[in-house]
Amino acid sequence: MPRVNADEAIVLVGGQGSRLRPLTIRTPKPMLPAAGVPLLTHQLVRLREAGVGRVVLATSYRAEVFSAYFGDGASLGLELDYVTETEPLGTGGGIRNVVDRLRSGPEDPVFVLNGDVLSGHDLGAQLKAHAATEAAVTLHLVQVPDPSAFGSVPTDGTGRVQAFLEKTPNPISDQINAGCYLFRRDCIDAIPAGAVVSVERDTFPGLLAADAVISGYLENAYWLDLGTPAAFVRGSADLVLGVLASSAVPRPGPALVLADALVAADAVLEAGSTIGVGAVVGSGAVVSGSVLMDGAWVGAGAVVRDSVLGAGARVGERSRLTGAVVGDGALVGADNELLTGARVWTDAVVLDGTIRFSPDS
Repeated sequence: MPRVNADEAIVLVGGQGSRLRPLTIRTPKPMLPAAGVPLLTHQLVRLREAGVGRVVLATSYRAEVFSAYFGDGASLGLELDYVTETEPLGTGGGIRNVVDRLRSGPEDPVFVLNGDVLSGHDLGAQLKAHAATEAAVTLHLVQVPDPSAFGSVPTDGTGRVQAFLEKTPNPISDQINAGCYLFRRDCIDAIPAGAVVSVERDTFPGLLAADAVISGYLENAYWLDLGTPAAFVRGSADLVLGVLASSAVPRPGPALVLADALVAADAVLEAGSTIGVGAVVGSGAVVSGSVLMDGAWVGAGAVVRDSVLGAGARVGERSRLTGAVVGDGALVGADNELLTGARVWTDAVVLDGTIRFSPDS
């Protein structure tokens, strides 16, 4: 019977995070701070707790940011390695691109995770299911109310995957691919080297056509794709509140205030807000369900709800933000209002409803 433990994992962290701009102009999406630490940290500690000792990060966009922060991984109790993709290779090509760094044997299981997902599912249980079915690949599946937005993955009564279906108005299954896989190592080796390959459109359908066993591990635990600002803010708040447990969060509570932050005694922090290192929240201000990154500043009487302020961003007195994004170093002056969907670009200035961009933005 195959091994019921996985020593290695690959995390795909090469995307540009275009839907999260301007937050990702200077910071790769997996490095955006969720509950005070990079999103990727929460994935890495979960892998370590599942018995993984070595992780290869498949990087591309702003690759240097990852190694500068995590180094060799010792601070997390892991061994980290880095491979930079110089040309876009797709999900399957990105996985194949790191194969030379793997040490697992041909039949050993290797975790592969998308770097922009928060999940609370049981990695150990997925691993046991993978071993029990002797599958080539085992996918974590979740059921969602509207699978038409994702594409669907139908399975038979034993959990064996029957097809990978594109987005359609009338999907035949409410199960979707949740972005966490267990690959038998030799299936990674079989992906064409140096080619643009999609696991969803090429690798998995190819395995099905060859009558390989692809299993679906269905667990409807917490799951969130952090691809949009609203989802990112919600995910961070859920971590702070303890809706999703993570050992990278010191303790659940209504808000998380990091080192050297200055919060006025009469300010209100609630709904899982994070106040970053050195951030300032002025007298009478309300910060609700929001993320203030390091050095952000909220003036007296301002209200910031379900929003995110980038590093060094400033919101003036009595301004009101709801569902807004303010990029790194940007300024929203006093007495402004930004409503859901508003995005202020990096280093931009908003005064009296006018947006003035800095020369290098």
